[in-house]
Amino acid sequence: MIDKVHAVIARFEELGEIMQAPDFASDQKRMAEIGREYTDLRNKMPKLQEYIDTVSGKEESEQMLNEESDPELIAMAKEELADCKDRLPALEEDVKLLLVPTDPTDHCNAILEIRAGTGGTEAGLFAGDLLRMYELYAATKKWKVEVLSSAYGEQDAIKEMVLLISGENVYGTLKYESGIHRVQRVPKTEAQGRIHTSAASVAVLLESDDVEINIEDKDLRIDTFRASGAGGQHVNKTDSAIRITHIPSGLVVSCQDEKSQTKNKARAMKVLQARLLDEETRKQKEADDAARKSLVGSGDRSEKIRTYNYPQGRVTDHRINFTAYNLDQIMNGSLQPFSDALAQADMQDRMANSDNA
Repeated sequence: MIDKVHAVIARFEELGEIMQAPDFASDQKRMAEIGREYTDLRNKMPKLQEYIDTVSGKEESEQMLNEESDPELIAMAKEELADCKDRLPALEEDVKLLLVPTDPTDHCNAILEIRAGTGGTEAGLFAGDLLRMYELYAATKKWKVEVLSSAYGEQDAIKEMVLLISGENVYGTLKYESGIHRVQRVPKTEAQGRIHTSAASVAVLLESDDVEINIEDKDLRIDTFRASGAGGQHVNKTDSAIRITHIPSGLVVSCQDEKSQTKNKARAMKVLQARLLDEETRKQKEADDAARKSLVGSGDRSEKIRTYNYPQGRVTDHRINFTAYNLDQIMNGSLQPFSDALAQADMQDRMANSDNA
């Protein structure tokens, strides 16, 4: 492991030299990529250096015990050796995690899609609760949230909501939210007071701006239509809504939230690009991970990942058996404990597979 640590430090020093080159700022995209890698490694340096110093201290103490005859120096060496041995196990675990490569897409923005699942109107109301939860969580992270597309049913229940979330490390934080979210509670629509189970699906897609997705015009069918909505709204009076069909994949994206047909088309294209990128990424991941299935990183849209149990006030993530008994706080945006636990589990999983590679 010490060789890997030295390699990381050498890479950090190499990046520092690259950033000092006169022509470094001439390529903005390359500058951003190298800047992010440099910052990531710089944050790891203190712990990596501490590990190297501790390993060196242990080796020097052992050498001193073999070579020295002075009782005072021997006593100092024994004390130093014991201290190093005490600190090394925890340091080694920390360093193993730090050596797992950071996903280069973690810094990117994300497109968050929420859809009502089984459960009728109650599922749509729960989808609305999830929307509010993510919006409040985004506010705690100082992320920007923009609605790209929306569709509502009865009682303002959400059929579908598509958001663009921008900020620091958005995709890296939210990527574990993809899957089926299940709720157990007495619905507002239930007069008998019985507990029902409903569901909503969440998909977190990588915004494709930083990744080249080639979409040819001949592969698209673009239709305009008069959008549905509450009576009297402008959307009912003009053909401003856009429906884009990507013919090779069969993907269909609609957008009707803007008054402008041009803006709706731009938003629909952004969502289409993200979905195509997601398909490519998942196919590649399936090929790369054919021999294993990651604990939390599979991104399986049909997987039941979390249950929100209102009668017991608990939320359970089934992938890592993580349960919290503060449902009200979680629904008010306190998602960080789940984000941290999922990221840690994913890191441990990738570290184990890296060791076995």
